[in-house]
Amino acid sequence: MANQEHDLPLYEKVWLKRRFQRVIDTFILLLLLLLLSYRVFSPNTFTFSWFLAFICESWFTFTWIVILNAKWSPAVTTTHPDHLLQRVPELPRVDLFVTTADPVLEPPIITLNTVLSLLALDYPPNKLACYVSDDGCSPLTFYALVQASKFAKLWVPFCNKYNVQLRAPFRYFSNVATSKSQDSDSTEFNHEWSRMKDLYDHLSKTIEDVTRKQIPLQLDGEFAVFSNTEQRNHPTIIKVILENKDGVSDGLPHLIYISREKGPQYPHNYKAGAMNVLVPWNTYSHSYKLMIKPQIYLEYVQTRVSGLMTNAPFMLNVDCDMVVNNPKIVLHAMCILMDSKSGKEVAFVQCFQQFYDGIKDDAYGNQWVAAFEVFFQL
Repeated sequence: MANQEHDLPLYEKVWLKRRFQRVIDTFILLLLLLLLSYRVFSPNTFTFSWFLAFICESWFTFTWIVILNAKWSPAVTTTHPDHLLQRVPELPRVDLFVTTADPVLEPPIITLNTVLSLLALDYPPNKLACYVSDDGCSPLTFYALVQASKFAKLWVPFCNKYNVQLRAPFRYFSNVATSKSQDSDSTEFNHEWSRMKDLYDHLSKTIEDVTRKQIPLQLDGEFAVFSNTEQRNHPTIIKVILENKDGVSDGLPHLIYISREKGPQYPHNYKAGAMNVLVPWNTYSHSYKLMIKPQIYLEYVQTRVSGLMTNAPFMLNVDCDMVVNNPKIVLHAMCILMDSKSGKEVAFVQCFQQFYDGIKDDAYGNQWVAAFEVFFQL
């Protein structure tokens, strides 16, 4: 029985047969090539209009070849988290990275919802650690995270109890019909739902009032470190907001606030530089040890915060406005990364981004609706 469980695949990739679509796509490519041939061998050559048409048609042909290459052999990947839980007695640790840079362009309430959706993932909390990199060194962001940690102590048990799928509060409560459909006949659920919504509304209003400076934010106590800081000139700030000290499996994950050191004379490389600070040092090749002097290498290691605190072998990277709409996303990714046969060939798992609250008739295609219809609805 144990051997049978070990032989169960963690994920399966099913290649789709698109014979008719391939014929049509190849025919279109053939027409484009014939059009280019006509341009090259036509008698009216080397005029400005000919050159402009040739450039445009060549670029369209190249674009079509790229698209054809991407959609030639589509596949559907199906993961089996139940098989993973049977085969792996102890799930590995995962570090969750969230990056934000500006409390004005990226309001703290958005970052708060992203963090709450990560803290409520369907994964052992003692195996998770959420790092929030604030490249704006804003006390507002830190204040929002402190308030989020208090709300998470009620929000996470609520999500686990009622198997909430969309665990970002502002998305969950934005559609009352959807969020209450699962247990609408339960008096206990309705009571807890209303209570959680009132708590979240109060949390949102409080953070909004502080952001608009209707409620002054006192820079004392744990906020005193922000009193003499500038956005591009400040020392490193690390604050542990939540800590799962006893490794409790039904508690909350670690939550750490980080604002890396910045100086006006040093390039900071924006969010890429912020991510570089978060990445554990042992994920880099050993060649770095040979290239960097010992004293510089020591400083290099000390800047890798997650490598010193949790040092998880896997990482989940999201931007501050990317809420997780599937609480089992880590389990699905682990099925691919930890597969005994194909897992070693996979370096990372990436999810396609979907947008919410977009324009209904988007003339510029920012919502990527066409991409979903062409590449994913086959």
